[in-house]
Amino acid sequence: MDINLDGKVALITGCGPNIGSGIALALSRYGAKVACNDVSTESIDACIRRIERNGGTAMAAPGDVTDEEQVKGYVDAVLERWGRIDILVNNAALLGGKGVLDETAEDFERSVRVSSLGYFLNTKHVGRAMAEREIRGSIVCVSSSNGWSGTAGVIAYAFNKGGVNNFVRAAAMDLAPYGIRVNSFTPTAPTPDNPELVAAGVTGVLQSPPRSGSPAQGAPSGSGGRATSGGLGGAVGDEPWRRPTRWSGDRAPMVPMGTTGTPTDIGHAVAWLSSDYARLITGTDLVVDGGARARNFAYIPAAAEDLAGPVPLISLDEDDAT
Repeated sequence: MDINLDGKVALITGCGPNIGSGIALALSRYGAKVACNDVSTESIDACIRRIERNGGTAMAAPGDVTDEEQVKGYVDAVLERWGRIDILVNNAALLGGKGVLDETAEDFERSVRVSSLGYFLNTKHVGRAMAEREIRGSIVCVSSSNGWSGTAGVIAYAFNKGGVNNFVRAAAMDLAPYGIRVNSFTPTAPTPDNPELVAAGVTGVLQSPPRSGSPAQGAPSGSGGRATSGGLGGAVGDEPWRRPTRWSGDRAPMVPMGTTGTPTDIGHAVAWLSSDYARLITGTDLVVDGGARARNFAYIPAAAEDLAGPVPLISLDEDDAT
């Protein structure tokens, strides 16, 4: 099966260097022109450079996904330059946070706002642009394993990702009469494979620290990005009654395939979901997590040394970042 996105235009929100950049590169390598959105010009520029050095075409679409006028502005800019939008990937989010005993109301509201309002506004205005032009397009909303199962230390992130899952089903019903498909995509803690991140020694999950005055975007892909340790959550209190928030000792293999994959794995899957091969798939969720969500909590399929693992990754980066 040859995935072909030639002639299509894609808009990616939150194009930071991990997941967002991986999806943007994949859609480009399969033939789409890509508009790269973020609040960070550095993230946008890096994403465009990566696309262009791999032979693709990209443009900047800067703006805050929670500001309706800015959303309309960058959507209009894409339409003015390329005349259409066929694919929207709602990826912008805030990764990290704290648990329910420690999260602040301000940070909880801010995290939920980026995903909830951001996904809504982009779906609304891109959906209108598709419907007006009779484009039977594809909208993909990035969910998370945290949206389907409980994780300590990230109460706001878990809350808003759970909301993403039903937003997709409702939006799919609204847009079905126009032939527009809406689906979610669930990754989990991918290992960075962007050459720029690898060269910088980043090997873990990325977290973007909030910037003063505007919502950070692009997580789980990250906008500035730093490696985190000890899980996704932030610091907790030191009261004498405190208990550990998360087990951090040795553990059996948690992922049946032995790896949660990389943003390139995610990119391949989103490209297929955005293609005409997936023409009847709407209102559903595509999971690429190495089998993590499917596993019975009490059992593992094999010891670590007995896992064969997946076939080698089909890379999308033709050249090193240098």
